[in-house]
Amino acid sequence: MVATINFWVNAILRCAIVAALLSSSVMPASARRRSAAAKQTPSKADVEAAVRLQIFLDRANFSPGKLDGHYGDFTWKALAFYRISRGEQPQQPPVQTGTKGNIAPDVSGLDLASVEPVFVPYTVNDADLQSVGPSPSSVSAQAKLKFLPYHDAAEAIAEKFHSDVHFLKQLNPGKMKTIKAGDQIMVPNVEPFELASVKDIKPGSDIAPQAANDVEDQPDSQKGNEDASKEANTGQSAAPPIAVKIDTKTNMLEVREGDKLIAAYPVTIGSAHTASPIGEWKVGRITKMPTFRWDKEMLQHGKRSGNFHLLPPGPNNPVGVMWIALNKKGIGIHGTNDPDSIGRSASHGCIRLANWDIVRLATKIKRGDPVSIH
Repeated sequence: MVATINFWVNAILRCAIVAALLSSSVMPASARRRSAAAKQTPSKADVEAAVRLQIFLDRANFSPGKLDGHYGDFTWKALAFYRISRGEQPQQPPVQTGTKGNIAPDVSGLDLASVEPVFVPYTVNDADLQSVGPSPSSVSAQAKLKFLPYHDAAEAIAEKFHSDVHFLKQLNPGKMKTIKAGDQIMVPNVEPFELASVKDIKPGSDIAPQAANDVEDQPDSQKGNEDASKEANTGQSAAPPIAVKIDTKTNMLEVREGDKLIAAYPVTIGSAHTASPIGEWKVGRITKMPTFRWDKEMLQHGKRSGNFHLLPPGPNNPVGVMWIALNKKGIGIHGTNDPDSIGRSASHGCIRLANWDIVRLATKIKRGDPVSIH
């Protein structure tokens, strides 16, 4: 009888110990998960600090891509190029930094106080909504339109302020879905991208309805002779040459004035199937608000066919608001209708930038400037 009682007592004690051990192992793991989740959600101050750095770099023409309040891959790259432009040693990015990384870099020596305030109120106006409208999903239906507008006001405002649309929705809870003229929202304190001003950008030309990616370019020699003649007539020394360099491994485009790095922008390059042409090229014709020749066979296999559609100009044209031709037919540096895709998906052989960055690039280059893709 005593032995039986001892057996059950020991069994109960063993069960209690096992339960205690299980509970002690589960609870800390649960607590660790909650702690990890808390760390993954940046505080308001952390988000503001990240956007402050992104705005600083954007203003300096070292674009971090879309502003989203995260220290992602392109923010690190933009900062590295900015430091190189100043003769400083760039900080090596941490291994875990990627498109979703959020590790703050060293910002010592940067005049981040110049970005104040980080967010400013903005009142939506009628002009913001003029380029918003219905846009069919099929290419054949799009080809029947005269203009390819923004899908909605949130998309238009996000592009105007170089921002991720989801980030703007976080800044303005409940407001972005029903935006109308007169509404006031908070936006990053960045130089706005004005769609209406694209037509006034120099250099550039409007070509319609012929597709920008289907235009035979003119030889560069005549233009070069014109520039040389102008220099001879004025007696002034030539400005330092501008050169564009595109790194297909880092997805970054550099602009150099002589030996000086003056700008850098994130890009999307071609895929292994339709690779961007490695080599030395030159800037050809610069077309504003281009018409695009959409040829499925050409886009997928690099072979021209007779089955194509001419897509009209507009911010949701596949090549965005600007086409910078290279001296290789059908290949160019251009904008996009999807800024989320920059650096994160492959193009059809061309070099793709966000619309606000392609416009800034176009103001820094001219016909005949060298473009190196390596």
